[in-house]
Amino acid sequence: MSNQYNYLDAVTNDVREYIRNEIDLAEWKGNRDGLKAWLNDTLWTTDSVTGNACGSYYCNAWAAEEALAHNLGLLAEALREFGEDGAAADMLDRGAEDLDVTIRCYLLDRAIAAALDALDELDALDELDELDELDEPDELDEPDEPDEPDELDELDEPEEE
Repeated sequence: MSNQYNYLDAVTNDVREYIRNEIDLAEWKGNRDGLKAWLNDTLWTTDSVTGNACGSYYCNAWAAEEALAHNLGLLAEALREFGEDGAAADMLDRGAEDLDVTIRCYLLDRAIAAALDALDELDALDELDELDELDEPDELDEPDEPDEPDELDELDEPEEE
């Protein structure tokens, strides 16, 4: 089990690194609000901080999913902040299991069609019809009892002296 990825810590570290490498703080002395606004505008599309320019911070879907793990509530907050559909944000609040169920329901029709197609290819639907014609299990003949005692039964019985 992996630890929860802390987005705030990670982005903060990336901002610090960007400032350390790219900003001459002497130029912004006494103008914190100006620097903050400039950084916000610039870093919004800086891939090393947000990934927004190319559409991915990691350029790796698996890594992004790992970071999202246990952060769906935070994602829901972000969606609401950006004015995204409230229903999507509510669904994300309910968590990964709800999303899993949603995906499964979405794919159910296709999955049923694929399963039936596979059965058709194997002529298995005819076999299913034949199975329906069989007697109920309680009407089937019982298996014959063995004539000889089972070796395990003999082990359970104490020996006579």
